Amino acid sequence: MAHLTLENNSISPITQDIFNSTQKALGFVPNMYLKMGNNPALLDAYTYAYNSFRANSGFNSVEQEVVFLSVAFENNCEYCMAAHSFVGDMMTKVPAEVTNAIRDNKLVPDVKLAALSKLTRTLTANRGHATQEDVDDFLAVGYQETHVLGIVAGIAVKTLSNYSNHLTHPEVDAAFAGRAWKK
Repeated sequence: MAHLTLENNSISPITQDIFNSTQKALGFVPNMYLKMGNNPALLDAYTYAYNSFRANSGFNSVEQEVVFLSVAFENNCEYCMAAHSFVGDMMTKVPAEVTNAIRDNKLVPDVKLAALSKLTRTLTANRGHATQEDVDDFLAVGYQETHVLGIVAGIAVKTLSNYSNHLTHPEVDAAFAGRAWKK
């Protein structure tokens, strides 16, 4: 498996601005950001898309976390599973049984969130392809067609971080360590 050993020897103004705002918001800069920051286009694209997904996806904060966890599970991203499990527990208040079901590859106990996780995982695993039945099952629980596109946006956001993490292997931050995960 490839492993890039990058060091932030020269931080661009864009990267420094993102580090500063993240430090202010979270109290620390996640190790993933430190790795991504070696390429300002990557970190800038990720943070912009992440914030846009949070603000504009049409999903509430619990649903957003279900999308992120489902993508991270499918992409086998240990860092993002730990981080979004922590965020779900402490910030977006995802019920623990939902987070744990996704982490453990079990059926999500909420019908609507189960459908969201299932379609997200299907689209991730199949590179955006789904059957009409997959989409119809998702719509049958109360979602709209526009939500399918919201899932695509969430997959795009997490693909940036998951793929970057696969190449750079950031250490799971102490804040997220209690939710460390392996498939």
